[in-house]
Amino acid sequence: MAFHLFEMPEEEPSRFVGFAGNRLDRRSEKRDELSLPSALVHPDARLLIMGSGRVVLAFADRGVHARHTAEDAMTIGANLNESILLGFDGDRPLIAAPSACEGELPEPYKFVDYRSVYTQGLLEGPELGALAQGASLLAWSANHRFCGRCGTATEMRSGGYRRTCPHCGAEHFPRTDPVAIMLTVRGDECLLARSRHFASGMYSCLAGFIEPGETIEDAVRRETFEEAGLRIGRVAYHASQPWPFPYSLMIGCHAEALPGALSLDDSELEAGRWFPHEEVRAMVEGRHPEGLIVPPAGAIATHLIRNWLESR
Repeated sequence: MAFHLFEMPEEEPSRFVGFAGNRLDRRSEKRDELSLPSALVHPDARLLIMGSGRVVLAFADRGVHARHTAEDAMTIGANLNESILLGFDGDRPLIAAPSACEGELPEPYKFVDYRSVYTQGLLEGPELGALAQGASLLAWSANHRFCGRCGTATEMRSGGYRRTCPHCGAEHFPRTDPVAIMLTVRGDECLLARSRHFASGMYSCLAGFIEPGETIEDAVRRETFEEAGLRIGRVAYHASQPWPFPYSLMIGCHAEALPGALSLDDSELEAGRWFPHEEVRAMVEGRHPEGLIVPPAGAIATHLIRNWLESR
């Protein structure tokens, strides 16, 4: 069998999806109990302030930005006691802090939900990547305030990348939930479906969480059979995408449908069918006669769809 590694493009597809542009130097091997306190007092430290699925943006004359000075962060209600050191931009620390503010913010600051930041293109790729990292870590930390072994309140360690139980000594580390998302294809058609919470007219790929003890390929096969009644043959990985809702990693694949009838699970899906190549192209280009569309350009589902279209 041929070895294809050196035939692959130097810029992998994962670099072009939304939330994947993080360029911070995480310095993970150097994290200790002094990392966060030192970062907080650094004169060039910047903070991302988040809470309840939203991030604080400053709408200033020079443009929109999400990085705030420590002084500004305190003014707009950052809880520095629960902050997490994300990494360094050069020598400048970047820290994520939860917001303690529930009401309106003073000008020029506004809360903007993560999806809107992403779909409206309010931040550049590297900023979106850092946002995804911070949102995921803060969500994990908030969800693990108590020890899963004995119930004691946990304490933050290692700049926010570990929570320790002072009673039983258990250590808890950030988690990432892997999700398989797959474009199932046969001949000149691909399978697209929609759930009830999708925007009007939007169709996308099937997706589901990867279960313990399961390979990516087997998760693709299981989820496709459960949701669409189709057996899958070959599975090919394409790209991945950090997804901070709350701390997932979308693993994008193409899947080969074996002969069989489509049978949708109507408890999971509102609609779905085989779409021919030219109809999918019309959806991607925004000219479908019925107004059908695919997800936003940065979504890994759309990258899977575009890659399939371009390979035809």
